[in-house]
Amino acid sequence: MSEIVYLNNQFINKEDAKISANDRGFIFADGVYEVIKYYNGKPFRYDDHLLRLKRSLSEMEIEYDNTENLESLFQELLSRNNLTGKHAGIYLQITRGEHKRVHHFPENISPTVYAFAYHMPSFTDYLENGIKVITHEDIRWQRCDIKSVSLLANSMIYNKAVKAGAGECVLIRDGFVTEATHSSVLGVKNGTVITRPLSNLILPGITRKAIHEICAENGIPFEEKAFTEAELFALDELIIAGTGSEVTPAVSVNGLPVGNGKPGEITRFIQQRFFELT
Repeated sequence: MSEIVYLNNQFINKEDAKISANDRGFIFADGVYEVIKYYNGKPFRYDDHLLRLKRSLSEMEIEYDNTENLESLFQELLSRNNLTGKHAGIYLQITRGEHKRVHHFPENISPTVYAFAYHMPSFTDYLENGIKVITHEDIRWQRCDIKSVSLLANSMIYNKAVKAGAGECVLIRDGFVTEATHSSVLGVKNGTVITRPLSNLILPGITRKAIHEICAENGIPFEEKAFTEAELFALDELIIAGTGSEVTPAVSVNGLPVGNGKPGEITRFIQQRFFELT
């Protein structure tokens, strides 16, 4: 059975999906995206994802006024791909649209809207045993708060992690931890969960927000503060968090163990509460 995707008001076979070579998403990476995970058919934090999408569109000055119909569109994609009631992901990408190549934002063009559904199980081995991570200089642009499709720097860095046998790469800017290539980074030190404050240098992660709420509801101290690369190596626990990562323990950094080299108690507790939410 052919995979069904959504493209500009049509549900079509994936092999029939055609996007212009003059689309600004192709020419300039001029677009935004979201990934939403469905647990047993129910979206996790759908409203938060929608708000972040709207913010990204607004910051990029992309005019798209059909966001209220996206939920039914996603359900239709799940149904047409036999993913209703399962663990699945929805990828949505909205670019500025097709236009001759000009560097400014052209007016009066229609955005290109593309979405597809896919099987999205949890990485149970990573969740149970943790992952190795490495560090790298954060070479990305200055607007990491926008969920832009411009992910070349992220891909270049993550590829280094893959080659090193690591599951993620923690990014360092001006001596301080920002986030990872496609995840939030949270540390635990002396019982307190620590993560960098929201700014233009990190994405406002949905899972990060859920972890903050879990900590607040369960009396776990949570502090938003920047911590240095040196402090990274002195953490008791390290969490890699995101829609795909969920709540993954990191057990080593650059070959050195985090804490005792095993997933920590606070990470385990947050994991448990997170999956109760999902």
